[in-house]
Amino acid sequence: MRLGATLLVLLLIITGGWFAGLALWADSRIEHVDALSDADGTPGTTWLIAGSDRRDGEAVSDDGTTGQRADTMMLLHKARNGNTYLVSLPRDTLVDIPGHGGYKLNAAYAMGGPSLLVQTVEQFTGMTIDHYVEVGFDGVTGVVDAVGTVNLCIDQDVDDEKSGLKMTEGCHDVGGEQALAFVRARYFDPTADLGRQQRQQQFVSALMDRVTSPSVALNPVTQVRLAGAGSASLRTSEGTGLVDVGRMGLSMRGAMNGGTALTMPIEDPAYPTKHSGVAILTDENDISAFFGSILDGTAQPAPAS
Repeated sequence: MRLGATLLVLLLIITGGWFAGLALWADSRIEHVDALSDADGTPGTTWLIAGSDRRDGEAVSDDGTTGQRADTMMLLHKARNGNTYLVSLPRDTLVDIPGHGGYKLNAAYAMGGPSLLVQTVEQFTGMTIDHYVEVGFDGVTGVVDAVGTVNLCIDQDVDDEKSGLKMTEGCHDVGGEQALAFVRARYFDPTADLGRQQRQQQFVSALMDRVTSPSVALNPVTQVRLAGAGSASLRTSEGTGLVDVGRMGLSMRGAMNGGTALTMPIEDPAYPTKHSGVAILTDENDISAFFGSILDGTAQPAPAS
């Protein structure tokens, strides 16, 4: 018994050292940016997750935007009472961007990068961002290929030239290229960006299931590939490291499995604007009540129809 206990302790020490070393190596590869504001903190912990398509060196257009795009945005909040919520923020939501006026939400990233996006989301939701995590779209391919495949489901046959998504109705194990097309596609869907949000949340859930499966979690070679691919595709706020990203992933999974991946209230999904074409219009009072209930941990999922 004493020998067995000693061997178990040694195994835990060796394993712990392996994971610690892997985490330090991956942390060193993450790019950190000055993204957070100096706003007073709000209760709980809040992450802003952005999926970006950064394109350097492009000219600024007439509306003040550059080639940078953030087409996916999610707000994750863990309230003081332990309840966790995930909300997709539609890229076409009409918001007031500090210093610029009324534009679609994703224009904030194009106009001022992560810091202006954070300020805009804070002003819109009333919630202070504690961690900013940006995932490069190109990194999706590498992460999925590192773990082999993810299982994704779709309710129709799709052959979308713009995104490259080609899937038949049903559930399929797909590689990195098709997973990337899955999270980006929206033109084939009559619900446009709203439908894409649901597919993106499905992808995150499927990826977390795959990452935590024994075939991945207990395979050192796969762990190295995953840590390398994941860290290379990340930009985070100063002070946000791999451990924080890991906590974020577990919290996202908890929200999805627990039914607290919520949809924010929308007044008009096709509102004509002066500067930004057709946008998503929200009601200020509805938004304040919605995010206020998330902040204090009392928000409830809508009843199933």
